[in-house]
Amino acid sequence: MESEMALAALAALSHPTRLLTYQLLVKHEPEGLSTGQLVELVDLTQSTFSTHLAVLVKAGLVVPEKRGRQMIQRASIDAMRELMLFLAKDCCQGRAELCEPLLAELTCC
Repeated sequence: MESEMALAALAALSHPTRLLTYQLLVKHEPEGLSTGQLVELVDLTQSTFSTHLAVLVKAGLVVPEKRGRQMIQRASIDAMRELMLFLAKDCCQGRAELCEPLLAELTCC
């Protein structure tokens, strides 16, 4: 992952509505949620929510899929993994012992 992509993902997740949306989508993988379901869960108007959703899609964190008449939103687990690896590799600078506590906590997932 390039620095620009990491910054876009971090910026997208830095808003409470977008972070909540991404967390909801991760919890509903692999089936995803319709845009309407997300609007109800985050309790916003469709137009306001669409702006937040567009930011997540542009950052590559959410992938929309057309299923019949509905748009299903899915979390990009690959993007999340790439972002986490980018942060961990940059943080640890090749020193595995620095990342061992993080890896231990992620093992339960």
